[in-house]
Amino acid sequence: MKRDFDKWLSKFKKSISNYTYYVDFEKIYKNVDKVKVELNILNSLIGSKNIEKEFEQILLKYPETLECIPLLLAVRSREIFVKDEINEYLFKFDKMVYSVKDYIRFMNESGLFDLLQNHIINNLYDYVLGIEVGLDSNGRKNRGGHLMEDLVESYIKKAGIKEYYKEMYLNEIEEKWNLDLSAMSGDNVSTKRFDFVIKTDKQVYVIETNFYSSGGSKLNETARSYKMLAEESQKVKGVTFIWFTDGLGWIGAKKNLEETFNVLETIYNINDLENGILETLK
Repeated sequence: MKRDFDKWLSKFKKSISNYTYYVDFEKIYKNVDKVKVELNILNSLIGSKNIEKEFEQILLKYPETLECIPLLLAVRSREIFVKDEINEYLFKFDKMVYSVKDYIRFMNESGLFDLLQNHIINNLYDYVLGIEVGLDSNGRKNRGGHLMEDLVESYIKKAGIKEYYKEMYLNEIEEKWNLDLSAMSGDNVSTKRFDFVIKTDKQVYVIETNFYSSGGSKLNETARSYKMLAEESQKVKGVTFIWFTDGLGWIGAKKNLEETFNVLETIYNINDLENGILETLK
């Protein structure tokens, strides 16, 4: 029975974000705990009346505290470039490459001494905890990329599929089941990787997954490349290519997606997963 593309597309979801998508607190707590001792030492500078002298004493006695400074500015790197009216500096914070006076100037000019001296914050542990939350928001894109994989895997398990593999390279598939996938590989036999591979008694299913909540040129490229992969996979006996995709980002790339839909019977969305499509694999 021929499926209706527009009806299929109408079932696409706005988002699949779960509770842990927004902030990975477990990772944040681990990051802050790594510098907890150093932050507590620097806490002595909060409200200091002689902050430059006390900072110098801390650096001389506890030079490892220097490594915390970039994080106070929400910078992950251990070096920070600065250009002023006269000179350029590449401050390093895993070791001192300039004089203590230069690092004191850095603290003054960057505003960190003012932050500490004027009681704008109460303690650096809580302050850095907040910075880590902000920095972790940059990781949402990476977490988002795994959300669809996690969702598909949950339905694989729900379907009772015993033999499946994650992130399997095309050459590994060839070796494991003595297959010739040259028609699907082009020049990418050693670099092409599928998100999942399912093995049944009769078939090897190679699977790609993605979710796009927003549009962009990448979607057209993805649709075209998967259309080509779909056509190539039809030349390989015993192998079926499956593409699970979803997300309202596809609305702007509807034409390209429809072209792939018309040549790939095994393109599915989350609604298909919910309706047990994986349980039909043979």
